[in-house]
Amino acid sequence: MSVANDVTAAGRASGTAGQVVDVHAHLLLPALQGAVQGRDPEGFAAAGELEAKRNGPESLAVSGAMIKSRFPKLISLEERLAVMDAQGVDVQLVSPSPSHYYPWAGEELAVWAAKEANAAIAAHVAGAPDRLRGLGLVPLQHPHRLVELLENAVLANGLAGVELSSFAGDVELSDARLDDFWRRAEELEAIVFLHPFGCSLDERLDRFYLSNTVGQPAENATAISHLIFGGVLDRFPNLVLIAAHGGGYLPTFIGRSDHAWEVRPEARTCLRAPSTYLRQLSFDSLVHTPDALRNLVTAVGADRVLLGSDYPFDMGVENPVERVRDAELGADDEAQILVGNAARLPRVWDSVEAAR
Repeated sequence: MSVANDVTAAGRASGTAGQVVDVHAHLLLPALQGAVQGRDPEGFAAAGELEAKRNGPESLAVSGAMIKSRFPKLISLEERLAVMDAQGVDVQLVSPSPSHYYPWAGEELAVWAAKEANAAIAAHVAGAPDRLRGLGLVPLQHPHRLVELLENAVLANGLAGVELSSFAGDVELSDARLDDFWRRAEELEAIVFLHPFGCSLDERLDRFYLSNTVGQPAENATAISHLIFGGVLDRFPNLVLIAAHGGGYLPTFIGRSDHAWEVRPEARTCLRAPSTYLRQLSFDSLVHTPDALRNLVTAVGADRVLLGSDYPFDMGVENPVERVRDAELGADDEAQILVGNAARLPRVWDSVEAAR
């Protein structure tokens, strides 16, 4: 039996729709990148200098070559669908490359860029409505525009939600200015996909590709900690939040947060022990080793883990379904991660069923 057929059979056996959903996949928007550069060349250049400082020259060169070699997969619908077929993935949740966050952009440019990204993602997924769903963007650095852009993504463009970075300038995810956004996301049942881009450790990570291997999981852990300790998950308990990269370092080291909550008064800012909030989030399976995936499942529960590939970047995996199977989690847990848990994503399933 093929990978796709085997997983679909598992989905039928578990009472789900039988669709394997990859929640972590990207689309590059080169026309938008060029337009943003043209509208603010000085800001674009300064952002490039910061990126160079954070990554270092060797990683910049390797990343440039990687993007060039994978360019067709980053933009082509046909390439995307062919890879999905080979992987045994039925549905992909497509988000913009995080390089399109533009956290440095002024309000007018940032709002324009987010609307353009939302429309471009919607157009891409419309090419295969039975196979693809989309996530848009909101300009995190301009909190008072977030509700407007969330509605643009979900209501105007029919997307399942938005992708969000771990911070932008002085805006952390615990910032009270984001409460209207969180409230509206909860009302819309919109997916919020937490995916960092860049790390505030800057040039300390400028060699050995530490900007990604250390920076991304550190940013994931920081962002989720802001949501927990900042009381966001107390105020908005029904948010549909998915953390990329398995939530980074936090889920499997959450005991330290619990200890701080017990002994440090300045950390006693949420209603419950921090570890209990992991059950209010979902996490993708992109943690790279069988042991790491088993540890993530132990920390958060198999029902909180969703399939993720990071298609088509080199830090992703080309065989995400096989990677889940390699962890030997048992038939029930495996079926939940590959098929069943995505049933909690109504904007994905409703649209897929309508398109079939």
